[in-house]
Amino acid sequence: MAALVLLLAVLGIPGIQAQYNLSDEGGLGREFDGIGAVSGGGATSRLLVNYPEPYRSQILDYLFKPNFGASLHIFKVEIGGDAQTTDGTEPSHMHYPDDQNYFRGYEWWLMKEAKKRNPNITLIGLPWAYPGWIGNGKNWPYDNPDVTAYYVVSWIIGAKQYHDLDIDYIGIWNERAFDTKYIKLLRYTLDKYGLEGVGIIASDNLWEPISYWMLHDSELLRVVDVIGAHYPGTYTVKSAIDTGKKLWASEDYSTYNDEVGGGCWARILNQNYVNGNMTSTISWNLIASYYEQLPFGLEGLMTAKEPWSGNYIVSPPIWVTAHTTQFTQPGWYYLRTVGHLGKGGSYVALTDRQGNLTLIIETMAHNNSICIRPPLPPFKVSAQNATFYLEGSFHNLKTLQVWYSKLQVNATKPVLFKQLSPLKVSNGAFTLELGINEVYTVTTLLTGQKGTYPQPPNSQPFPLKYKDDFNVRNPPFSEAPYFADQSGVFEYFTNTSDPGDHVFTFRQVLTQRPITWVTDADQSISVIGDFMWSNVTVTCDIYIETPETGGVFVAARVDQGGSPTRLAKGIFFWVFADGTYKVTGDLCGHIVLHKGLSGVRARRWHTLTLKVDGFYASGLLNGNLLWKDVITIGPMHGWAAIGTSSFEFAQFDNFMIEAQ
Repeated sequence: MAALVLLLAVLGIPGIQAQYNLSDEGGLGREFDGIGAVSGGGATSRLLVNYPEPYRSQILDYLFKPNFGASLHIFKVEIGGDAQTTDGTEPSHMHYPDDQNYFRGYEWWLMKEAKKRNPNITLIGLPWAYPGWIGNGKNWPYDNPDVTAYYVVSWIIGAKQYHDLDIDYIGIWNERAFDTKYIKLLRYTLDKYGLEGVGIIASDNLWEPISYWMLHDSELLRVVDVIGAHYPGTYTVKSAIDTGKKLWASEDYSTYNDEVGGGCWARILNQNYVNGNMTSTISWNLIASYYEQLPFGLEGLMTAKEPWSGNYIVSPPIWVTAHTTQFTQPGWYYLRTVGHLGKGGSYVALTDRQGNLTLIIETMAHNNSICIRPPLPPFKVSAQNATFYLEGSFHNLKTLQVWYSKLQVNATKPVLFKQLSPLKVSNGAFTLELGINEVYTVTTLLTGQKGTYPQPPNSQPFPLKYKDDFNVRNPPFSEAPYFADQSGVFEYFTNTSDPGDHVFTFRQVLTQRPITWVTDADQSISVIGDFMWSNVTVTCDIYIETPETGGVFVAARVDQGGSPTRLAKGIFFWVFADGTYKVTGDLCGHIVLHKGLSGVRARRWHTLTLKVDGFYASGLLNGNLLWKDVITIGPMHGWAAIGTSSFEFAQFDNFMIEAQ
């Protein structure tokens, strides 16, 4: 009869209150591995490093500090591969075979900041792209798997040797093909260098075909520790379950960080386990700290895209994350008694096996929890009362703490991670009145906290006048502030051959096309500034290093970055080592607006000035007018930029923008 009552309740028969058991009798579910986020794929944390203190530390606390904000358990980073991987390029630790540098980029710094706040955080590395030398001219990393394995393992060794960072897991190739021979060789190489404790995640794409191959290859099954799928829509497949391996949503979410994004995140954090046995969910991305007009702008758990102003926004997904992360830890176990609520929504419960219990409930409506991908089938959620019966070792609990959020779209003000009055347990049971679009955490733990800092400065646009002479002897990061590389890699450079005014410069350092993740541009380009700029003057000293064939440009109104960078249009002022110049309406150089002779030669410093005003543009060389009143076509606004005509060495100095 009791079973019949419970069945009727779950079916939502009027007049019968839904009842759910929370019990550890008869065993537990899967071990919980944690909630995390990705920095990379690519350059998604680019602007964070340039935030002034105290705002930068405050942002990091909201992300990583235990019992404060998102309190992340897992931090996954891109192993920079010199190629465009969504919102920019991230530099490799080995641009060339004989080149190793474990201080490029900002992922090392970011991992250290995460570890400083949470020494127990799990660290993961994953390549999205590889430097070109690994492919030996081919856009493929597996022809010489021993070389690729050495490259990846060197990154892990460098993390420890130079930054005292222990990498816990390593991936294969983000959302691209895997090679079983390479995966086995990677395991062998890890073990050879004493890295037996580093686990392998595969394949960071779909459940299949990796699961199929694991079931038919005992050696592959042995060496893969975690099957990681991207955007699984909360479901797994039988073959993945049959492997007996840990199942993770190793990249998920990818949604704007408003209330709907918070609803998406709340729903999948629960239902990835309820529907799919996934014991970890990792958000792409960690923080929207890149120019908003790049692809997938304003995604991430929070927003920090204005280092020049110090403004940042603690978005709803931060507090949705806290509902789970502040009241669980990796090593806890899911109860077997988890599932869907009778009138929509879901619940999961976890225990540390030492008497503590945490229950997380979400009642997200369909239209309030749509993730950008995959498509979400229709479903309905309505208000409901739910009674939970505590059984097994939880039967004698008397009081539980309650944290609450309501993510109603267009509400006057959402309720985010609010502590309610403690809940009294009566005769081993308690009842909750559940509305729509709500998240509840009911827990024995007393440690939850909604961390706060004073309101950050107000939002401000990029300064109308900006200049950088790159005169930094020991830069804290390899990139100059605010420049966002979209193809190629630009780094601070000490020019020891020039004792004059150009000792410290900004240099494009790639001379070979990388093994790409998307179809990279054939030119290098780094953008900067305000996408809404229209009338601007861009001035920069340039130094072409490649005789006869080299070339560089300065640009304005650049309208594309990220994966579609090769399609960028704008106003590009090029000079070449053969003494010619041209003005184009696109990065590829197909739309030629004007051309002529400049007299520019390689290995000499020259100053380029591009003035764009309304429908006309003019160009100066070394302060003298070279061309004028070229009619602009294409976009009327966009970023400023610098770059090269191919993957080639070139230097830039004394960069300045003046916008109206």
